[in-house]
Amino acid sequence: MGAAARYGWRAMQDLDSLDQLLRARRSVRAFRPDPVPPGLLRRVFTAAQQAPSNCNVQPWVVHVVSGEAAHRMRELLSGHVLSGGPASPDFEREGGYPGVYRERQIDAAVRLFSATGVAREDIAARNASMFRNFRFFDAPHAAFIFMPAWGSYREACDCGMYAQSLMLALAAAGLGSCAQGALAHHAALVRQELGVGEDMRLLFGLSFGYPDDDHPANTVRTSRAALDATTTFHGGEDAG
Repeated sequence: MGAAARYGWRAMQDLDSLDQLLRARRSVRAFRPDPVPPGLLRRVFTAAQQAPSNCNVQPWVVHVVSGEAAHRMRELLSGHVLSGGPASPDFEREGGYPGVYRERQIDAAVRLFSATGVAREDIAARNASMFRNFRFFDAPHAAFIFMPAWGSYREACDCGMYAQSLMLALAAAGLGSCAQGALAHHAALVRQELGVGEDMRLLFGLSFGYPDDDHPANTVRTSRAALDATTTFHGGEDAG
């Protein structure tokens, strides 16, 4: 009996479950204030530790803020931004996206602004929407994902795989999340508040908690490119 026949039925069940979980994960931009129980928090973050990494170095260093710590960080970041304070990212922000990548970015923004009633030409409303990043979209928790300063693209990729594992674990627990590059714009402030040394660099933050399903921002579903637009199979009669 071939491997496909031997494991096919069970594999399809597992794949269906994973597919449902992948589709359940989305960028949540409004949360309920209810905190996640500490035991569930530890279980979710323990599950995320199973993420792969090059040579198993596990370069992610994660700081989670909850309760009063989350309140202080939220007030620190939002106050700094509101007062026009300068950005201090550990990684220089790149230029805009070209071609089809820009089209996908615009499509996602249009969907969000349409759902929340923000006109594209309304700069003040767009800025207010962006500002919600620094208040964690009202989430009771946020995670800040660092990597060692000696790391490069390889370690950043490892941290990305960790983040995906974490977001899937959160989704499996009935929680929502939103990975936010904006939370790394003021890395110096974050490091100071968390007591993190210069030997760590902040990649991004991730707000999480129980989704507020009544908020219009959470009705948004972004599209995905067709498989053939992103993936090419080489070799094998059944590849197509």
